[in-house]
Amino acid sequence: MSKIKVGISIGDLNGIGLEIIIKTFKDIRMMDFCTPIVFGSSKVASIHRKAILMQDFNFNLINNIKDANPKRVNLLNILNEDIEINFGKATTKSGELSFNSLKKSSDALKNKEIDVLVTAPINKASIQDKITNFIGHTEFLQGNFEGESLMIMASEKMKIAFVTGHIPLTEVKKAITTKNIILKTKKLNTSLIEDFGVRMPKIAILGLNPHAGENGLLGEEENKCIIPAIKELKKEGIMSFGPYPADSFFTSKNLGNFDGILSMYHDQGLTAFKTLSFYDGVNFTAGLNIIRTSPVHGTAYEIAGKGLANEQSFREAVFMACEIHKKRTEFKLLNEDPLAFKS
Repeated sequence: MSKIKVGISIGDLNGIGLEIIIKTFKDIRMMDFCTPIVFGSSKVASIHRKAILMQDFNFNLINNIKDANPKRVNLLNILNEDIEINFGKATTKSGELSFNSLKKSSDALKNKEIDVLVTAPINKASIQDKITNFIGHTEFLQGNFEGESLMIMASEKMKIAFVTGHIPLTEVKKAITTKNIILKTKKLNTSLIEDFGVRMPKIAILGLNPHAGENGLLGEEENKCIIPAIKELKKEGIMSFGPYPADSFFTSKNLGNFDGILSMYHDQGLTAFKTLSFYDGVNFTAGLNIIRTSPVHGTAYEIAGKGLANEQSFREAVFMACEIHKKRTEFKLLNEDPLAFKS
């Protein structure tokens, strides 16, 4: 298989995006298995390199993706204007340019000029100053590609998806329906098979209420929605189990027994995930006909421009994007030709 072309959007220019990109690809071994193409600005990159004392690092500047050097870290110059960088500050201009990087890299993904997309952290509010209908990476990608997205937080310890995402807690209860649970579990199951190479995934489904409802004493959602969903999923051949109380589920034994986890709402699952996998965790947008990953952290304005950012999550996002690309390719080939992998 040829080296995978990894498109990279630079994120918020006043955050740590370029720092973690530079630190990741300073290790030239990264180019052994992928060709990185950063959608950004040589002028902005120069400012960041100087700020974090990485002036010995150089991008290979290109004006066309086809000119990318497979042995170098390529930077596609998508803007030539002089830009003021204000480390640690949210600005409209930075939001506008970070969106431009996302748009250009997404277009390249759509045109198959790159194979996968890795996105550095953005500031949604800064983008919304100019792009008022912008909600986030996931929603933007779903609007531009085929499929229905599912956010999966993945690490060596766990792979966890969510019935509800970025909605207020007051709206979570009405979104916890048997239909939604079945839909999200099926998507998680499909991703575990096609994207992560798990042949027969075992999925743990968490409860909504304390102690998974205590048989209805602490809430009715488990009995009315979650348990019926699990029963239906089992009828359809999906190995789902639960509901498990969220407060006691995240032990090493439980995590080792399941290939995937379905959480009922954002913080229920993400609190545990980020506690256990903050530095090596990856945000993967499953369910679409393209591959996009990102680090689990945000812009980290408080340390921007100081050279203190930890690049591990971003590096893992690059690794995972490439690995998922390989798994999808293998899955497609195997299903087109069942004899393809037989010796």
